[in-house]
Amino acid sequence: MTDETHETMLAKAETLIEALPYFQRYAGRSFVVKYGGHAMGDAEAARDFAEDIVLLKAVGINPVVVHGGGPQIGAMLKRLGVESTFVDGLRVTDKATAEVAEMVLSGGINKELVGWIDQAGGKAIGLSGKDGRMVRAAKVSRTRKNPDSQVEEMVDLGFVGEPEVVDTTILETASQAGMIPIVAPIASDGAGQTYNINADTMAGALAAALGAARLFLLTDVEGVLGKDGQLMSDLTPADIARLRADGTISGGMIPKLQTCVDAVEAGCEAAVVLDGRVPHAMLLEFFTSRGAGTLVSTA
Repeated sequence: MTDETHETMLAKAETLIEALPYFQRYAGRSFVVKYGGHAMGDAEAARDFAEDIVLLKAVGINPVVVHGGGPQIGAMLKRLGVESTFVDGLRVTDKATAEVAEMVLSGGINKELVGWIDQAGGKAIGLSGKDGRMVRAAKVSRTRKNPDSQVEEMVDLGFVGEPEVVDTTILETASQAGMIPIVAPIASDGAGQTYNINADTMAGALAAALGAARLFLLTDVEGVLGKDGQLMSDLTPADIARLRADGTISGGMIPKLQTCVDAVEAGCEAAVVLDGRVPHAMLLEFFTSRGAGTLVSTA
């Protein structure tokens, strides 16, 4: 045995020892993971992600994966010749777009993720918010200022929804049976109308309803950066409100952090925004003292 091999094995052993208290503390708890962005288009990153999820299950944690698919929906709409309209960056979802979104999310992407988990040695089940009446949706209402009059006006985004009621029965039943739920952000309202839901929002709602130990939002940035460019590792809802007011937090990070705040204030223990492009970032965040990303909690 060479010194290098011995040192490598020792490092692995020390990592396992460091992770042991976390395994013990969170055995039987739920982790909700929103998966999307860069990792979805990269086979190696997808394989790493699947292995991480299977590892979580193997050590007694119950992972629930919620996936996005905006780029894939856009590509399919283009192939089918369906024009997309955007309002303040949000896709207006008409009936044709809603049908394509459900096909892509609940079909292709969902089953591809199930396949990755299967290849990594896990047992996954593909679901959407429709299954088992998991999520009842309500139509999203948005307002914006008219660029001419500066008066607030209602914007109709079509079949875009948000979770109104969450029933975790099917998620808990699947987890207890040793399966890993993979959830497409599609749900219907009380009248049976189908709605497309933002994947971050869906993940936050499920994390709150499950009383999850962690909500992970995997993104294409390392977390929340201060004005000095340094990563801010721990934030409270009050911190986020202050940073938003002074402009430190802006753009697409605002709705992500609002999802985190809503989740932790409704029953999720903590939420983390971290870079899904980093191999095993989720494990580094949770199972080592070094951590990664930005953790949001009320403590």
